[in-house]
Amino acid sequence: MNARCPAVLIAAPASGQGKTTVTAALARLHARAGLRVRAFKCGPDFLDPMWLELATGQPVHNMDLWMTGEADVRARLHAAAQDADLIIVEGVMGLFDGEPSAADLARRFGLPVLAVIDASAMAGTFGALAFGLQHYRTGLPWAGVLANRVASERHAQMLQAALPASDADAPSAWLGAVMRDPAFTLPERHLGLTMASELPDALARLDAAADALLGTPLGQMDRAALARWAVEFEPPPEGSPVAPLLAGKTVAVARDAAFCFIYAANLDTLRALGAQVVFFSPLANEPVPMCDAVWLPGGYPELHAETLAVAHTSRDSLVAHVGAGRPVWAECGGMMVLFDAIVDQQGQSHAVWGLLPGVVRTQPRLAALGPQKLCLASGELRGHTFHYSRCETALEPALHAASARGGAVGLGEALYQRGALRASYFHAWMASSPAAAAALFLPEALS
Repeated sequence: MNARCPAVLIAAPASGQGKTTVTAALARLHARAGLRVRAFKCGPDFLDPMWLELATGQPVHNMDLWMTGEADVRARLHAAAQDADLIIVEGVMGLFDGEPSAADLARRFGLPVLAVIDASAMAGTFGALAFGLQHYRTGLPWAGVLANRVASERHAQMLQAALPASDADAPSAWLGAVMRDPAFTLPERHLGLTMASELPDALARLDAAADALLGTPLGQMDRAALARWAVEFEPPPEGSPVAPLLAGKTVAVARDAAFCFIYAANLDTLRALGAQVVFFSPLANEPVPMCDAVWLPGGYPELHAETLAVAHTSRDSLVAHVGAGRPVWAECGGMMVLFDAIVDQQGQSHAVWGLLPGVVRTQPRLAALGPQKLCLASGELRGHTFHYSRCETALEPALHAASARGGAVGLGEALYQRGALRASYFHAWMASSPAAAAALFLPEALS
C-alpha cells in the first residue's frame, strides 16, 4: 500500500551554499514544534547526517541511486512516510552534480526541490540562477527558493524582485531570506563539517538557525501548508531475505571520535547477517572485546595520532586478535592507524600500531574522491572513497576496487591483506551485498 507524506529535497547550485544548515534548521524547527521529522542525506556522507540526527532525534540514513540503490531508497522513504509528518532529504554538492544526481533522485521519487542559494554577492542574477535550477531538467518537482546569507532587508527585496513572475503574477515560489549570522554557522575542516558531537553549543546553533527561519515564508509553513508537498511513496518490491552468514559471530566495532564514519545501515546489515555487534574505543585505550571479527571504520585518526600512538592496550589486543587468525576489516581511517606511522600535515610523524608496513602521509589536497565498487566472489560491494592522505607501503595489493563508472579510468582503491586482516581506503555500503559484506568478517579468502 502506498504511503503519503509531505516531503522536500533541499538542494543548492553548489557545495558551500548552506544547505546543511538550512536542512537541519528546518528539521529542528518542526521537530521542536512536535512534528515527527525524518531526515535523509543524499550521497555518501558521514558528517551531515550527524547534524540531521541531532536536529530530528531520529536515525539518518543515506540515499544514492547508485550506491544504496533504488530499491533501498524506495524502502526507506516508504517506511518513513508511514510514521513521519515531514520527510526532508538533503542533497549533495550541486543539484545536478554527480551521476546520478540529487535532481535524479527528486525526479525518480517526486520530491519537491527547495533550492538554497548563497545570495551574499548577487542581486538580479539570483533570479536567473533560481530559474535555471527549476527549468534545467524537465519534470523536476519544485518547492521554491530560499536566499541565504543575505545582507539586509533591502537586499532581500532585491532578490525577491529578481525572480520571474509565475502564472499568477506573484513571485515564483519565494520562500524567504536568511540573514548572515555567525550564531548558526556550522564550522568545517578538511573532510567537511565538524562533527556535531565535538561542539558543546551544537544544538544552540541549530536552534538559532531554526529561529532565523521563523521569519521566512518557509519557516511559517504549518501542517496545512506542508501538505502541498505531499508525495505518494510506493512500497518496495519484495526483497530476498538476508542469509545469516554471521550467525553466532560477534563483531567488535571501534567507535569514538577517531573512528566515527559508520553508516547506521552497515550496523543494521551486520545484525541482519546474524552478528552480535559490540563496541570499543581505541581513544580510551580499551582492549578489543572478546569477538570473532573486528571492524575499524573510518574517521579522524590523524587528528588523534598522539593518543592512538600510546593506546597500547588497544594495539596489543588487536595484534593478539590478528595473530589468532581472526578477521579484521579496516577502512580508510581504520586502515591508517594500522601502518607504522602517520605523518600529519605539519610534517610530524607519529608511530602508530605497526600491523602493516609503511607510512601514511596526510596532505592539504584531496587525494581521492568518488563512487567505487569492490567485486568479490560472493558479490559486488558498492561504496566510495574520500581521503586526504596517501599510504607508502611495499605491500602488494591483494585486490583493487573499481570506479563506479567503469571504463579506462585506472584502478580503484587498493585492498591490502595479511592473513585475515583486510584494509583499504574503500568505504563499503554493506547493504549493497550482505554476502560480500559477510566475507570481510570471515577468515576465508575473499576471491
